[in-house]
Amino acid sequence: MTTELTLYTNPMSRGRIARWMLEEVGVPYHTEILEYDGSMKAPAYLAINPLGKVPTVVHGDQVVTECAAICAYLAEAFPDAGLAPTAAERGAYYRWLFFTAGPLEAAVTDSKVLGIEVPADKQRMVGYGSYQAVMKALAGALQANPYIAGDRFTAADVYVGAQVAWGLQFGSFESRPEFAAYAERVTQRPAFVRATQMDEG
Repeated sequence: MTTELTLYTNPMSRGRIARWMLEEVGVPYHTEILEYDGSMKAPAYLAINPLGKVPTVVHGDQVVTECAAICAYLAEAFPDAGLAPTAAERGAYYRWLFFTAGPLEAAVTDSKVLGIEVPADKQRMVGYGSYQAVMKALAGALQANPYIAGDRFTAADVYVGAQVAWGLQFGSFESRPEFAAYAERVTQRPAFVRATQMDEG
């Protein structure tokens, strides 16, 4: 598809992940910068994303929200970028993409932002179990391979890599050598550097 792409974002948001992915894909796109409690909550944008949050990517008649979904969608919509998983990578790609978007982000938000520690006898009731469990699980995956789905960079590394890099920067991730090495690998990519310059410029 070559239909026009629009990214709705704010430089101080998860929209940075979507911009990084768009830069990895390497296709032209238009950017609409929205303001918190202003244009993000305006009727025109709420008609696109009822949550009034960013990012949102509009590709022709396709509307995609949620950063992990945006990464997966763009990898499939633009296969020439080589960021979608191969058959051998598919299991790990979806496993860790959804693990990071679900259990890991919930654990980090609960533990490090809201100060919620789940009692041991209640851990089976929450999807992530405990903050320590998700940190250990992700570290194990990054000990096994240089990238989250194996030996090469995929769209899942945009999402997972952003979470790890930001988590280390803001102290919401444990300081582990696996995380530091992985964050360094992914943030050296030219697309990451370009996207960061755009959002910080």
